[in-house]
Amino acid sequence: MLAFNNTFFNWPTFSFIGIPGLEAAHIWISIPFCVLYLIALVGNAVLLILVRAEKNLHEPQFYFLAMLALTDLGLSLSTMPSVLAIFWFDVRDIGLNACLTQMFFIHTLSSVESGVLVAMAFDRLVAICAPLNYTKILTHYTVACLSGAALIRGATLLAPLPFFLRTFPFCGANILSHSYCYYPDMLNLACGDITFSSAYGLVFVLCTFAVDVVFILASYMKILDTIMKLETQDRNWRSLHTCACHLCMVLVFYLPLISLAVLHRYTQDTSPILYTTMSNAYLLMTPLLNPLVYSLKSRQIQAALRKRFWVQRVIAGE
Repeated sequence: MLAFNNTFFNWPTFSFIGIPGLEAAHIWISIPFCVLYLIALVGNAVLLILVRAEKNLHEPQFYFLAMLALTDLGLSLSTMPSVLAIFWFDVRDIGLNACLTQMFFIHTLSSVESGVLVAMAFDRLVAICAPLNYTKILTHYTVACLSGAALIRGATLLAPLPFFLRTFPFCGANILSHSYCYYPDMLNLACGDITFSSAYGLVFVLCTFAVDVVFILASYMKILDTIMKLETQDRNWRSLHTCACHLCMVLVFYLPLISLAVLHRYTQDTSPILYTTMSNAYLLMTPLLNPLVYSLKSRQIQAALRKRFWVQRVIAGE
């Protein structure tokens, strides 16, 4: 994938910058990155195994959680090769095709994750506002349709972007400001009129992340309105507690995303180190924290973990 030779086809090669000013310490910086990637991969893989193996987790909210864990695994595996290649081997070059492929998977999976968060908000909305109809509304078919819609939406809206970028000449140094290929970053390096491509990128953001945020906010406004009408404070607290995991994941996903978008669009003189930090936080913290949040906040996941580890200890003791 990295350092692909495109000279025969006269295709451009892009260069990653790593962490500017800390090139000599890259090998040491790679250690925490390796640990974080390992935790993210293992944590999400464990969630997938638990949801598949434990029958009491065969519920819509945990199916959505499994979809989220699968998306996070894809995001981690999409960025890990380029990030670790920079820090381990000082490999900074990537060909156009490889860069477009990485960009497609990163943006598509980010859109899918946003869509799954909307589906999880809908799950909490139904569970709190219409608990008697929960099993009738959120059937296996409904879960499959919502998950499939998130995937199809992301892939369909993202598909034109690589073709847009292939039509542009790249005549500069082609130095990317992140440790992976990011559409606005690549578009800024293109030579030519990028008005339409930039506008389509904005439409993509509005049709995915902006719409999703509106749906999530509307869902929680309705949830809060329903909770406020409950008779006892104890029931209010229990209802809010069921939403705590999802709210944490929404904040973990959208805050770095919004911060990175603002940095790209409105702050041209920002420190490169801040750019690098925010870009890595955007795609690394979500896969890292999602399994940790659910492991700490969800009683069903905690019970499944204890059961699995207890069984393993019993088998090891025998």
